[in-house]
Amino acid sequence: MTTTAPNWLLQLDDPVPTPRVPSGVEYHRVYAGEKRRILRGILAIILVFVGLVAFALLFALGARLVDTEFLGRSGFTPLQQAAGALSLAVLIPYCMLLQRLLYGVPFRSMHSVAGRFRYGVLGRALLAFGPVLLIVVAFGFLLAPVDQVPWSIFDLVAYFVIGMVLTPLAAAGEEYGFRGLMFRIVGGWTRGARLGAVIGIVIPTVLFSLFHGSLDPYILTSYLVLFGSLAIVTWRTGGLETAIVLHVVYNVAPSCSVRPCTSISAAHSTAAERSPGPSPPSSPAQH
Repeated sequence: MTTTAPNWLLQLDDPVPTPRVPSGVEYHRVYAGEKRRILRGILAIILVFVGLVAFALLFALGARLVDTEFLGRSGFTPLQQAAGALSLAVLIPYCMLLQRLLYGVPFRSMHSVAGRFRYGVLGRALLAFGPVLLIVVAFGFLLAPVDQVPWSIFDLVAYFVIGMVLTPLAAAGEEYGFRGLMFRIVGGWTRGARLGAVIGIVIPTVLFSLFHGSLDPYILTSYLVLFGSLAIVTWRTGGLETAIVLHVVYNVAPSCSVRPCTSISAAHSTAAERSPGPSPPSSPAQH
């Protein structure tokens, strides 16, 4: 009799034994121990922000060099948009490396409490929340008043491809950095798991919201609500998969809005002013 492997979408989320991570530990308590290691945690948080800024500058410099020296282009270009997305995507291996070096915890434990990336959870979250969130966010962009911004067909296609391929990686990078590493760092500073969850949600959410550079009450509140919700989802699901789905759909929804080509860039421009993530005025928004 032959047996077939379970469908990845329906597979059980059984944990994989992970060295140095006791079974049954909540996601945000993996770094918790007898010693609170607050100074080590502060160092790790500083390194996260240093990496965030350094990668952004490095990738932007490389993109600008290629644009000016080889492509003869100036201003904001698709290559610079791609560079910005990649600078966030590299936070995934970077934060795993910081976890390994500073806490001795294996790379794969950052995905979830199962010690691996749970594709079943990802698929179920995408089916459950993806369509509704996509429609709501895209509809909001369609209703937003925008100005016409002329773009070439090549740039429109390039921005769309970048939005579909690299923007999801950028969103995942932010999740690993702030709802992953930083949530675990702060969540391990307390004796109790519940208090650790509270400050682990609040502190990274506030820091990440302020890092986006806006003190406008409406915009700042939207950041706090969005990032706080993603942190709560990470806590309650025991991993980053669902938060990644929500973040990715929220970010790629503007690219799915059906508008004449001449106004696509303007829709993204409006998104940049009110959505989490710094973007140049005529570039597609990233959160």
